Amino acid sequence: MKLELNADQRAMIDTVRQLSQQKFKGRVHKWQDGTFPHENLKDLAEIGVLGMAVPEEFGGLGLPVLDCVLALEEVAKVCYATSMAAMSAMGAQNRIIANYAPKHIQERLLPGVVTGDVILAICMTEPHAGTDVANYKTNTVIKGDTVILNGTKTLISRADEAHCFIIFTRVDGVPGREGIGCVLLDPATPGFEVTARYHTMGGENLAEIQFHDIELPRENLIIERDGMKKLLTAFNTQRCMNPSVSLGLAEGAFEEAVKYTRERTIFGKPTGSMQGMRWHLATMAREIEVARSILYRAAATANPFPDPYLAAIAKMEVNEMAIKVTSDALQVHGGYGFTDEYPVSHFYRGARYGTLGGGATETLKDLVGKRIHDVFPEDGFLSFGMM
Repeated sequence: MKLELNADQRAMIDTVRQLSQQKFKGRVHKWQDGTFPHENLKDLAEIGVLGMAVPEEFGGLGLPVLDCVLALEEVAKVCYATSMAAMSAMGAQNRIIANYAPKHIQERLLPGVVTGDVILAICMTEPHAGTDVANYKTNTVIKGDTVILNGTKTLISRADEAHCFIIFTRVDGVPGREGIGCVLLDPATPGFEVTARYHTMGGENLAEIQFHDIELPRENLIIERDGMKKLLTAFNTQRCMNPSVSLGLAEGAFEEAVKYTRERTIFGKPTGSMQGMRWHLATMAREIEVARSILYRAAATANPFPDPYLAAIAKMEVNEMAIKVTSDALQVHGGYGFTDEYPVSHFYRGARYGTLGGGATETLKDLVGKRIHDVFPEDGFLSFGMM
């Protein structure tokens, strides 16, 4: 089984790489205080990246998940903040609208996603429940042609920039998984409030938001009930998008490590001439290649969403790899790696996010273990989780 990128994919990678290296690299410092990289998003929109996951009928390119993974990987090699911002146009929030929202909402939002004029945010985590979606307390009550939304969401990306929020909510107080649905919210609606902001070690801002008796038209309730399977199936896209950022960060850190070992001398020789240092580089290269293989394979299963088993394994593998590789790259830099004068510290801080967002490693281990326990076939891996 051989995965070959086609000519269009290679051309796209080259285009995104040139933009990232030529423009984004010099701007990285601008986004470390939480400032949103609107400037970079506009540049990505101009070359079509923000429309990659948007269906063609709404002005996008309608490309597969794998293509989006490849693009985000290139952006993350340079700038964590920009890759996370771009994910809003490629991740679960966009795909929930593209696959489940009525046509008039798709027509209102998706063309703006393509141009960068509409930024989307997804709201899942609550103060008392992150992975435990079935215990969400945010609730939407249906009253004729309107719905009333109340609740709190936390650790939300793009809270100050988003034009539309896709909110996982209970509907009419129905308990458990069966009660989970999805509602769309314009933050200009009365009753919406950002109640706390958190600056992250990666540079971006997260926020807590509250909904106080917000009245919305019933048509904004995209999935009324028993929608947890649909929503989490779409969310498997995030389990390929998130690790694509981790992969890019690891590759960016690795490239900096290679550069440093060629330029830095010790005892009159480049540090890369030392066997111990070469072994560091060899180990990092091996771990990156292994992680890239499983991520691309998981992304290639998307139709329209990735296989949940492979996506979970890919996310675990790539996230954990990125933490180790960026740490090793920092170690290669010695004391300079601990300073912000060298890009490697930026990659290291960003990589720490991966295992926390989009499903924590511990949660995914349990998901994979349960599937193995329940459905692993008698003839083993050759028929289990294969494309």
